[in-house]
Amino acid sequence: MENKKGNLLVVDGMALLFRAFFATAVSKQFMVNQHGVPTNGVQGFMKHLFTAIGQNDPSHTLICWDMGSKTFRNELYSGYKAERKAPPEELIPQFDLAKEVAEAFGFVNIGVPGFEADDCIGTVTVQMVGTGIDTTVLSGDKDLLQLVSPTNEVWILQKGYGNYKQYNEAVFAEEWGITPRQFVDVKALMGDTSDGYPGVRGIGEKTALKLIQEYETIDGILANIDQLKPGQQTKIKEDLEMLRLSKQLAEIHTNVPLVFDMERCLYNGLVPEAAEIVNQYGLKTLRRDIL
Repeated sequence: MENKKGNLLVVDGMALLFRAFFATAVSKQFMVNQHGVPTNGVQGFMKHLFTAIGQNDPSHTLICWDMGSKTFRNELYSGYKAERKAPPEELIPQFDLAKEVAEAFGFVNIGVPGFEADDCIGTVTVQMVGTGIDTTVLSGDKDLLQLVSPTNEVWILQKGYGNYKQYNEAVFAEEWGITPRQFVDVKALMGDTSDGYPGVRGIGEKTALKLIQEYETIDGILANIDQLKPGQQTKIKEDLEMLRLSKQLAEIHTNVPLVFDMERCLYNGLVPEAAEIVNQYGLKTLRRDIL
């Protein structure tokens, strides 16, 4: 029997930062510090992080980040995320600041140009298989549910702090009626408006889910396409090329060339440098809530 060595909390940095920023941006509470820099996103990000640590009690932590807006998916499809608005000006300086603050608190940041944080997260969870270290992914992005496995849970942020939908294989199966791997095919069929790929036009989540439940995979659907309703047959045949492309865009890559030091990822609580960075950037909420 495999001896368990602990649990690695793998954090979707951008998801937490955006969630924290927009939670207070509505009321213009940007928490500008003594240097004129907004800190609302950074402080909320760190509060989300420590709240999750309090519930998950990980032995190790790791934060994954997007490294620029362009990835291999933009090369595959020019429309990928093309309609997304530029981030608010108050958020832009907080991208680098969040990483700096996290590092000062003793956390490890990783990201690989050309890949999304999702791909780095997926790669880390796969790399941990067989090591005796289970993983928990923390994000607000349901795309990551395709990574749920016997050794990996995905915690999806809900409203507020410390409120998560915790997905293991059983919870996912009960809610979706498919396996996490089949979730990729569902996404390919229905598309994703937020990511900008259409899937098969005219097929929504309900139909996509029903088709995958019945035929298991996209290949299974194509092998039995004559059994589908005439309208569904037409839609799939007309958008077959986009369907295959959408699957490439929907699937998280788990072979990103990344290296990280697990020893550095050990979580040992607050470090002395934390107080220094809090004072340097006037992070009053962190001083009150975490230090």
